[in-house]
Amino acid sequence: MSRSKSHILTPQALQAALPPLSQANTVWIACSGGCDSHVLLHALAQLRRSSPFVLKAVYVNHGLSPNAAQWGEHCHGVCEALDVEFVNLKVDATPKQGESPEAAARHARYAAIKEVLEPGDYLCTAHHQEDQAETLLLQLLRGAGPKGLAGMPPSSPLGTATQLRPLLGFSQAQIHAYAREHGLQWIEDESNIDTGFNRNFLRHEIMPRLRQRWPAADTTIARSAAHCAAAAQLLEALAAEDYQTVKSESSTELEIEKLFGLDTARQKNLLRYWIHQAGLPLPSEVKLQHILSDVLPAAGDKTPLVQWCGAEVRRFNGRLYIMPPLPEFDPLQVIPWADLDQPLVLPTGMTLVCRKGGTPPALSLTKLRSATLEVRFRHGGERIRPAGKLHHVDLKKLLQQHHVPPWRRRTIPLIFADGRLVQVTGLCVGDEVCTEKPEDALLIQQC
Repeated sequence: MSRSKSHILTPQALQAALPPLSQANTVWIACSGGCDSHVLLHALAQLRRSSPFVLKAVYVNHGLSPNAAQWGEHCHGVCEALDVEFVNLKVDATPKQGESPEAAARHARYAAIKEVLEPGDYLCTAHHQEDQAETLLLQLLRGAGPKGLAGMPPSSPLGTATQLRPLLGFSQAQIHAYAREHGLQWIEDESNIDTGFNRNFLRHEIMPRLRQRWPAADTTIARSAAHCAAAAQLLEALAAEDYQTVKSESSTELEIEKLFGLDTARQKNLLRYWIHQAGLPLPSEVKLQHILSDVLPAAGDKTPLVQWCGAEVRRFNGRLYIMPPLPEFDPLQVIPWADLDQPLVLPTGMTLVCRKGGTPPALSLTKLRSATLEVRFRHGGERIRPAGKLHHVDLKKLLQQHHVPPWRRRTIPLIFADGRLVQVTGLCVGDEVCTEKPEDALLIQQC
């Protein structure tokens, strides 16, 4: 959304950038104590008088500045004066390996805020037109495609809530004019002038020079972001169509033979869409190319792997799999399960639950009443006689028969009763301890 420089920021003008609000809606303001978020908070508090809705503010203390607690107190005071409920959160914003301080702070901030949002809530953030221009330039310098160059959308999902950016169509000059008109007082974060941060470098060193040469730079850059957003929507629609054609009928894996039916550009577009749909971070262009050149054409008996921070792609049985990195754990450990009424959290990240009654074949309550149950993992030599079968089968052969990918075989929970394998979770139960009676059934499942 773009507005002329002559357009004045008022609560009524801001209302045009918001969805219709009623008393049933809760609107949160991400409050930093700075001018932008203070203006947004003040304008919405005024708007609330004529269009009642629940207004709350949240401040996140990253612990990165010695003044952070004082800023939180300032925000609290502002909220008290405006009769707005205030929540103060403290987070650990220490960067992970390979993560920038800005990204670490952003991830920690949004993770904390999500915890206080209820389904259907709105979170308003004070991003404005100059922020949008900076975002597009940063994405351009990272080599982003249309989706990244689209910048920040006016509205986007945030867990079960929705994030709104109602100031995107307003300039910082308009925001400061509002603050002066209403006599607002705000704090200045000293880190905002540290040009060691990429965004601050653009803000203080590059953007002023661009505006000297092209005074409407922020507006025109924001317009380019809107064009890229439209292009990204078209690419996403195409990827969604290709996904329905290429994915396996019974799962979210991609059929490699069908993927080869697309040209390279559509393969890349589909892979990015597929990874994003899985909720995992997108790979770099180099990693994406490795998927195309190393994983797709690999021989059928190979299980190639491409990894990047937070995700990995594997191939098996003619399909492409996307997943978070597999956890490291000791496959030789034995985990007792004494209280079947309580879920059992495994070191693989899985959770087992036990439900009495259900559809057989299942473990028999009667036959296992006094047995000691344990969970183990495959490490070789295990055998079981599946329900209805006459002979025992090696676990290795059973997993192959069910086309279980090799990397998943070591994480499947094996249920032992008095030292004997009685269930391969998700695949079969042992014939000697199974039942065909629903009232005697004991179902152990992953959740």
